Amino acid sequence: MSQERTGVATIHGTPITLIGLELKIGDSAPDFTVSKTLTDEVSLKDYADKIKLISVVPSLDTGVCDAQTRRFNEAADQLGDNVVILTISMDLPFAQARWCGASGVERVVTLSDHKTASFGEAYGVLIKELRLDMRSIFVLDKNNKITYVQYLQEMTEHPNYEDALEAVKALL
Repeated sequence: MSQERTGVATIHGTPITLIGLELKIGDSAPDFTVSKTLTDEVSLKDYADKIKLISVVPSLDTGVCDAQTRRFNEAADQLGDNVVILTISMDLPFAQARWCGASGVERVVTLSDHKTASFGEAYGVLIKELRLDMRSIFVLDKNNKITYVQYLQEMTEHPNYEDALEAVKALL
């Protein structure tokens, strides 16, 4: 049974429970398994030797999640081929593909945590009450050490895009 954390996050001011441990800078990033398509799964090792910016959103079909994913997609061009930006949500893979196509998002890799919530639990962002992943940002170096983490306290707020991108640039 995973640890439950209360009093650390809200949605529209209503407290929620997060499942999993809170990760910190310097921690080794835990592995996870998420869906790239309905039948293809990937894990952390599939992005070996890359700097990883992991952008976690509850659902691409909401305003802040849409803006967050578009912002990192725009930044991807300046970061180069040694960086991969992963956007993880509970959206089904075909919903993610539809959203990316409609939004012109091509540089961000969208991954779905819908099957097992492996990512949400391993990174301490699984919302018990909603079975969604809480908005957060993680930056991992090429050796999967966490160099930046932002757990948002209120789901409806934007993350600090500039700090996250600066953390990536510091690893280049």
